[in-house]
Amino acid sequence: MFTGFRIITAALMLLPGIAAQAAVPSVATDIAPVQALVAQVMGNLGEPAVIVRPGSSPHGYAMRPSEAGALQQADAVFWIGPTLTPWLKDAVATLAQDASVTPLLEVAGTQVLDFRTNSLFGPQDHEDHDHVHVGHDPHAWLDPQNAQIWLGVIAERLSALDPEHAATYRTNAKAGQAGLVALEDELNQTLAPIRTLPFVVFHDAFQYFEQRFGLTPVAAIALSDASSPGPARIEMVRDAVRDLGVTCVLSEPAFNPAVVQTVIEGTDARTALVDLMGGGIAPGAAFYPAILRGIADELVRCLK
Repeated sequence: MFTGFRIITAALMLLPGIAAQAAVPSVATDIAPVQALVAQVMGNLGEPAVIVRPGSSPHGYAMRPSEAGALQQADAVFWIGPTLTPWLKDAVATLAQDASVTPLLEVAGTQVLDFRTNSLFGPQDHEDHDHVHVGHDPHAWLDPQNAQIWLGVIAERLSALDPEHAATYRTNAKAGQAGLVALEDELNQTLAPIRTLPFVVFHDAFQYFEQRFGLTPVAAIALSDASSPGPARIEMVRDAVRDLGVTCVLSEPAFNPAVVQTVIEGTDARTALVDLMGGGIAPGAAFYPAILRGIADELVRCLK
């Protein structure tokens, strides 16, 4: 029985279609937005794995055995880098030591912004001296121009591992880049009516989106790493909502909505739920654009 199984297995491995399939790299990604970009490049050739489940915060996460297994089996790993997921750094080094590893935040040409250490933005800046960060804000996928650059790099890294399908990777990347150019034009039009209207974000993760589209945030309840805000910071943001006439405060599904309710209590401000990780969006080619459209649509709804 086992001999026959071995003969059948050996024969199957000689089939051209299966041989081609075996040549496609196994790919692991850290978060769903990165998985979507890699999936755009791979097309029908393969499906990249994602480590952080959609809807979860990447800043602190406990990997499941299956997610660790995806890292261990990977020929290529694409991740934002340790600034976003410091807990993943050792796992990548240990489990994916033979893989091609690409920290996207370090890719040449990527627009990288420094952490903001202030509770309030603009003329009323107030630095949070209890919790100061040094380094780069890792939420860089919210700038579609960064995503364009990354698509090209992903295609080249996969092409180096799998030359047979290089033309497919590069064609898919170019199609994705063209789509992102059109998306940026679309979002500029969508957001134009609310560009000057002030709003508050839950955690300071949106500055790439804000700067790309010229928006007017005035405060963040929590810092970029989503660390819990203290009472003094919450009170300061609450005062800003009242004093600046803020009508919209963004909340996120991975964080406690009671904090947002505390900030808007006694004011006319509304809330809008946004998910920069794409929780609830179906996987596929439309996943990454849907994240940015979702943020834009919720901002417009909330501010208008």
